[in-house]
Amino acid sequence: MRIRIPMLLVTVLFLGIGTGAGQGNKPGWALNATIIEACSCPMFCQCYFNPKPAFHEGHGATAGHFCLFNNAFKVNKGMYGNVKLDGSMFWLSGDFGGDFSMGQMDWAIVTFDPSVKKQQRDGILAILPYVYPGKWNSFSVASDARMEWTATKDQADAKLDDGKTAEVALRRLPGMTGEPVVIKNLKYAGIPRNDGFVLMPNLVEGYHAGSKPFEFKGTNGFMITIDITSKDVE
Repeated sequence: MRIRIPMLLVTVLFLGIGTGAGQGNKPGWALNATIIEACSCPMFCQCYFNPKPAFHEGHGATAGHFCLFNNAFKVNKGMYGNVKLDGSMFWLSGDFGGDFSMGQMDWAIVTFDPSVKKQQRDGILAILPYVYPGKWNSFSVASDARMEWTATKDQADAKLDDGKTAEVALRRLPGMTGEPVVIKNLKYAGIPRNDGFVLMPNLVEGYHAGSKPFEFKGTNGFMITIDITSKDVE
């Protein structure tokens, strides 16, 4: 999903973490990660071209514009100060909200695989506000859950707690050849570089925990590799 606003100062209140990279007391950092991503919008997510996500009817007691998402991250290479982030896996679920023009998003929950160490978590949480610039009504960290993450050019699958907490299953959109359909030269959130949106509609994308569970089938999905460093936001 795309936030169509300039970079804003974001404070994650429950942690006291701000987006102060590039200031004298903050370490340098870098993040290159591949995301298995799906949301409630039809394929391809209109959030990248409009100030509002798709309008939904009949989703439980909820109707209106919203973008309920599951983003499963695998860090290819990264660092926060002298802490390596390589191989870290974490999951972001939530709702990007109904109107992006004010930079206000609804809610998000981060879940870490148990293998991610505390210093790595702190680094990732400090970087995330640059990945998704804006303000959240609610942003929290859930208890750890074992994460599975597998991807090929034809499919991508991710699960939290064997799918009991969250799941995403993507299958390649048929193209003119056996290669994936890829959208290039399209900005992803606050990221200055990406290798293209590999289009893969979801078989299912669901978040089954907490007070706001959801599940969708046949809606938007893609894989993308993002790249950002602290020098990009100085």
